[in-house]
Amino acid sequence: MTHTKEDFIIGFVGTGVMGKSMVGHLLKAGYPVLVYNRTKASAEDLIEMGAVWQDTIAELAERSNVVITMVGYPKDVEEVYLGADGIIKHAKAGSYLIDMTTSAPDLAKKIYKEALDMGMYALDAPVSGGDIGAKEARLAIMVGGEEEHYKAMLPIFNCLGKNIVLQGSAGAGQYTKMCNQIAIASNMVGVCEAMAYAQKAGLNPENVLKSIETGAAASFSLSNLAPRMLANNFAPGFYVKHFIKDMTIALDSAQQMGLLTPGLALAKTLYEKLADQGEENSGTQALYKLYQGKS
Repeated sequence: MTHTKEDFIIGFVGTGVMGKSMVGHLLKAGYPVLVYNRTKASAEDLIEMGAVWQDTIAELAERSNVVITMVGYPKDVEEVYLGADGIIKHAKAGSYLIDMTTSAPDLAKKIYKEALDMGMYALDAPVSGGDIGAKEARLAIMVGGEEEHYKAMLPIFNCLGKNIVLQGSAGAGQYTKMCNQIAIASNMVGVCEAMAYAQKAGLNPENVLKSIETGAAASFSLSNLAPRMLANNFAPGFYVKHFIKDMTIALDSAQQMGLLTPGLALAKTLYEKLADQGEENSGTQALYKLYQGKS
């Protein structure tokens, strides 16, 4: 069955750094969007754009037939979906439930099953691309769930990202996001060390970046986060505390599979040291401070 925008009322939970831009794109595309956030103030700009505020998650779920969530931690995801006042208890049968939070694969599987038991269709669809990707609607979206439900939601995903891939059944999106975070973890250590090395060697780090960011060392972190490091801009595109959460999920999952991930373990240790020194609400590029002796 082919759907149109008029068929869907989207409820969006979580209008933080990422969610705010994502809701903006949905509104600009012509979708009606209901919003809920723990603090209404962060949704005021969206309300001015036409989003309709909801006082509770239960009300939002009751009035939507597509619910998208972008919250903080697995415990938040569990509460939002499975709690007494949560989405699954209050959404209508036939609703599509899309969790775009980076969360635990096992929890994604549980939500899928509980939703299916209530006649709802759940997809786990974590994203990569940070605040820049969200603002420019070019997120990578990694989806787990049934192909039929993925295809029904693809027009919505297309408003938010450019690289959208169905990775497999429920949980596959979250497993894929763990692959993404594992790759980033060691890369961030390398980027910080490269910039620190350039400075110690008496080079101009900005010039070094010009040479290395288009070669074999190229990465998103090198091109987008190294310049922020060098400018002492540690504002969060992605929070240190959330990256530690992601690395913890990845390490737990890897251990369950009997896989050694020493690079991931080292990166997590460094980021935990950074958080212990008061940087948990900084952007992930703040890891550079450890190499500068500023944290």
